[in-house]
Amino acid sequence: MKVLLLDPTTTRIVSMVYSQTQILEKEVYLVELLGKEHIPMNHLKALVFVQPTEANYDIISKELADPKFKEYHLFFSNIVPQDLLSRLARQDEHELVMQVQEFYVDYMSVNRELFHLGLDNSLILSSSMTRTLESSALMEKNLSGLSSVLLSMKKIPSAIRYQYSSEVCRRLANDMLTLLGRNDIFDFARSESTLLLIVDRKDDPVTPLLTQWTYQAMVHELLGLKHNRVVLKGAPNVPPDMEEVVLSAAQDDFFAKNYLANFGDLGNSVKQLLDEYQKHTKKNESISSIEDMQNFLERYPDFRSKSINITKHVTVISELSRLVDVCKLLDISELEQEIACSSDHNNHKLELLKRIRSPLVKNADKLRLSILYLLKYESYDEAREIKTALAEKGLPSTQLGLLDAVLEYAGES
Repeated sequence: MKVLLLDPTTTRIVSMVYSQTQILEKEVYLVELLGKEHIPMNHLKALVFVQPTEANYDIISKELADPKFKEYHLFFSNIVPQDLLSRLARQDEHELVMQVQEFYVDYMSVNRELFHLGLDNSLILSSSMTRTLESSALMEKNLSGLSSVLLSMKKIPSAIRYQYSSEVCRRLANDMLTLLGRNDIFDFARSESTLLLIVDRKDDPVTPLLTQWTYQAMVHELLGLKHNRVVLKGAPNVPPDMEEVVLSAAQDDFFAKNYLANFGDLGNSVKQLLDEYQKHTKKNESISSIEDMQNFLERYPDFRSKSINITKHVTVISELSRLVDVCKLLDISELEQEIACSSDHNNHKLELLKRIRSPLVKNADKLRLSILYLLKYESYDEAREIKTALAEKGLPSTQLGLLDAVLEYAGES
């Protein structure tokens, strides 16, 4: 029997990849944070899966000095510095560490084609002209996360290209090149088909401001999609067992097929799912013999799984539809597209002020439209007028300050 000890980052990674049932199948009966106080459990083997940080080293050292488990198996989510390994070896006075391995998963894999590093406040990399402790730490995390991706895929890029106008991209590209050259762990063949392209988000500030209309993006924007989980608690007409649901392309065939589908096509996809469900219910209507009972029991797990899955997606899509109506997103999206794709300064200003003064438009959407407008026309005189209109509708000064901050961050002038 085993206990799995994690830090907060690897807890998120494990929760995204494995369900509780899958963890139990590996004979792991307890999952908890590394360093948690409890009584000795000498009948359990400890699997420690953490990032190779100094903070985790300190906790592991304390654990080895006063061991609570039968033995320890250390797994790190990225490259472990040699000095850290040496120090850990000296701390293992009871010789309870059975193995030390590196598994390069120091990133969040959202879809097959998308990953992120789970970093907050990354904008300080672009806004700070001088290196601070915080910006240096963020740069190091970007570098280690990117190296973890390459190591897990066993790829060395044939070339590294970066956005020439961005100092952040240049620094990251140079640091990545240095890391590839000095570390013997990158000993696999160079991939001629792999190009590492590093670009700066500030080069396109408009796209994140536009309303998204694909399934996954709408869930993320309107409901919140964090570590593949959606919290629906408090939404009207949501069953108690659907207050928190999982949307993962790796575990949900319907979501895997439709997460990039636009909102209009989702209706047809859900109808097809309902039709399949109805076929299953008809198969289970007539049970008149022992053979029918046996066939029902063989089909029941799949039947039950489809029932839960369709309830989940109908619940999520129903809530999305409600929010689209409540937030007037069709009207908001139309103005967004007009501002982004055409030039009609006077009319766009009139339409923007109309939305700002409307009680039906949410404050977040008023702010988003205002930022989009100012990025398009970059008028500081109009910025004052727009901030006044927003302030009259109750937006606090902290939010109004975003107008100037975005112009400074991504404006051309």
